[in-house]
Amino acid sequence: MAADPTPQALHEAAALFGLLAAPARLHIIWVLAQGECDVSSLAERVGGALPAVSQHLAKLKLAGLVRSRREGRHVVYLIDDEDVVMTVRRLLGRSAEPATAEQSRGLGA
Repeated sequence: MAADPTPQALHEAAALFGLLAAPARLHIIWVLAQGECDVSSLAERVGGALPAVSQHLAKLKLAGLVRSRREGRHVVYLIDDEDVVMTVRRLLGRSAEPATAEQSRGLGA
């Protein structure tokens, strides 16, 4: 039997899930998982206003999930935590399945 996580680990995991609870941030992670992108392209792709996407990126960067680099006049963002990408892909893939677990067990409508 595995040991229970420490209170610190639980707190950090809850903070990360809280950060990813915003659909726009999940979409940003999804897009960046496919390749680096500048903020204008990200805003267009996720359908958000440039200032809002910039704020989301700042939070993701502060949490260490994304990083940026300068490319000429543009700032390009890329994933800095592949484990989060795997988690997001798994969760989004699961939510995209045609039938939920309840439906496949006969509990859905």
